[in-house]
Amino acid sequence: MEIKASKEDEFFMRKALQEGRKGLGRTSPNPPVGAVVVKNGQIVGRGYHRKAGTPHAEVHALREAGEEARGATIYVTLEPCNHQGRTPPCTQAILRAGIKRVVIGCPDPNPKAKGGAEFLKEKGLEVVTGVLVKECAVLCRFFLKSVTQKYAWIIAKAAMSLDGRIATRTGDSKWITGEAARRFGHRLRNICDAILVGKNTVILDNPSLTCRIRGGRDPIRIVLDTKLSLPLTYKIFQQKRGKTILACSEQVDKKKVKAFEEAGVEVWPLPLKEGMIDLYALGEKALSQGILSILVEGGATVHGSFFDSGLVDEIAFFYGPYIIGGEAAPAAILGQGAAYLKDAFRLSSFSLKRLGDSFLVSGFLTDPLKLQ
Repeated sequence: MEIKASKEDEFFMRKALQEGRKGLGRTSPNPPVGAVVVKNGQIVGRGYHRKAGTPHAEVHALREAGEEARGATIYVTLEPCNHQGRTPPCTQAILRAGIKRVVIGCPDPNPKAKGGAEFLKEKGLEVVTGVLVKECAVLCRFFLKSVTQKYAWIIAKAAMSLDGRIATRTGDSKWITGEAARRFGHRLRNICDAILVGKNTVILDNPSLTCRIRGGRDPIRIVLDTKLSLPLTYKIFQQKRGKTILACSEQVDKKKVKAFEEAGVEVWPLPLKEGMIDLYALGEKALSQGILSILVEGGATVHGSFFDSGLVDEIAFFYGPYIIGGEAAPAAILGQGAAYLKDAFRLSSFSLKRLGDSFLVSGFLTDPLKLQ
């Protein structure tokens, strides 16, 4: 007989989700997972996965609960792992702690780790699955795509006017969106493994591509420069924290590669497709390096290439209170685009958020629920 989740189960799963979000951007190639242990209607243990190779969320929550875990319920956003990896199986930790009931949000599609729910049922524990499954899938969407599609999750981020322009015809763009919107943009950098821009964005904006919020971490910086023509004088190559990667053609001069590597910049020679870096090869290379999520910040040609290739999973479009107009003002997204409306990309879900004098439209082109 199928065991139904209660409103209480949903309440405590939301608490587990809150825990799991603390690990966003810090756990790759593992998923961010949260867990809470509940006894007599009270949370007696909390935990989240903090870094790959360290104890999982369930272990942290069980350790905090101690003896209170015996006979209790554990809520976990992702199915507990049932294999020996860099850490022991979480299913065994749950059994040793004397947990009576397990409530799971999202199933684990990883063939090495899945099976935890069935294993615990066989051991006599009450197991409830699929509680707030949509929210839990969103939390671990980067991981889910890496397992099921073998490619990094791509977020397209752009700041633009109400008519979709990223600058005026003279190139003036600071600032189209307000401070609150820019701060939110840094929160996106904080949760993504990498941030990516094209060569022209480096030339025009000379960005640092760092995360400037308290407690934030800098994502890996990726620059697309087919011919490896950028000089080392730009800010992005002067950053001491984190890693900077240059993606270029496999045919570039080896002396150029050596010069960048000696300056501490990692170089990825990649195949070309129609004269541009093959974005499929880029995503596969990123995944092989443990990069599960990439925040694409432009420019318009780069955005267009990702959309034309059908690689964008999520958007974060920030709009400022301006109408710029003019044929010469650059658009946010170029590329070939859709010939007919039926071929245009359509969000499967989206939300609208006010951020000071600006607002954010965010949403999914890839439904996280379909990645399980």
